[in-house]
Amino acid sequence: MTVATGTTVALFAACYNDTVWPGTPISTVKVLERLGVRVVFPRKQTCCGQIFTNTGYAAEAIPLVRGFVDTFAAFDYVVAPSGSCVGAVREQHHQLAERSGDAGLVREVAAVVPHVYDISEFLVDVLKVTDVGAYFPHRVTYHPTCHSLRVAHVGDRPQQLLRAVRGITVVDLPNATECCGFGGTFSVKNPDMSISMASDKARHVRETGAEVLVAGDNMCLMNIGGVLKRQRAGVRIMHLAEILASTEEDPA
Repeated sequence: MTVATGTTVALFAACYNDTVWPGTPISTVKVLERLGVRVVFPRKQTCCGQIFTNTGYAAEAIPLVRGFVDTFAAFDYVVAPSGSCVGAVREQHHQLAERSGDAGLVREVAAVVPHVYDISEFLVDVLKVTDVGAYFPHRVTYHPTCHSLRVAHVGDRPQQLLRAVRGITVVDLPNATECCGFGGTFSVKNPDMSISMASDKARHVRETGAEVLVAGDNMCLMNIGGVLKRQRAGVRIMHLAEILASTEEDPA
């Protein structure tokens, strides 16, 4: 179902996906190529710097901002399967460039950031599609992660994409906008509070009767999924891109 012949995007995999969940960027490529998009993977890419910035190490994050603009400046579209990292690029890279005192870096960041999209934004806003040819005959519920909701502002685009999947049943998650308790290093520094928040989220997931919990950020899925696994809840965790990549011929 080609809709974008001739469009080229750079895949911004996100370092944690590349390291721990490579299936997510692979699924992103499958979806985009199914729609006729040419995807390239710049091998120089690394961390966007979010984890340094959020933990108070802004100076250490500045070289990563330089690396990001050097890697992606040549592309009209930079697409990531991570609302968290997209949100960090949009919100933090300007601040870090200003902090560096390098006017050239400030200009480069201003030029690159508008071209960075979460996968849901790119599909809905740029390609103008919600039906990507996916098939997933399961009951799912969607968790809107904090960064995707409040920083990247992806809105209801992920839900639009999910509801267009053939065979799927999407059920609303109670108290969906509450944080899952991950928060990057928040979960390391405040483990008791993080566990409490994740347990609340897992309880709401179980209340839906969903077979699968879906989100646009794997770190949040890991946090909630860890609780669900310990509770033997029988709920799978899956990134949005993995569901969109699923077809009758190649089911997820």
